[in-house]
Amino acid sequence: MKIILILFMCSMKTGTCLPGYEWPVSFKDSYSCSIAGYEEAARKLKQIGPEEVNKHKVSITFMCKEIAET
Repeated sequence: MKIILILFMCSMKTGTCLPGYEWPVSFKDSYSCSIAGYEEAARKLKQIGPEEVNKHKVSITFMCKEIAET
């Protein structure tokens, strides 16, 4: 099994989310996936900046999903 990270960028202002973005690298365990999810979400929010985040009420969530290796 491998674990993939899927990030979701949402606007709490409109109540909508963009389609999930699948991280290009898989993870060996839930811990490393979760750490990457939190770090990437924070990095992206900083990149967008406080003005746009506050204006659109942007939130980034993620999920770590276990999938069978092919």
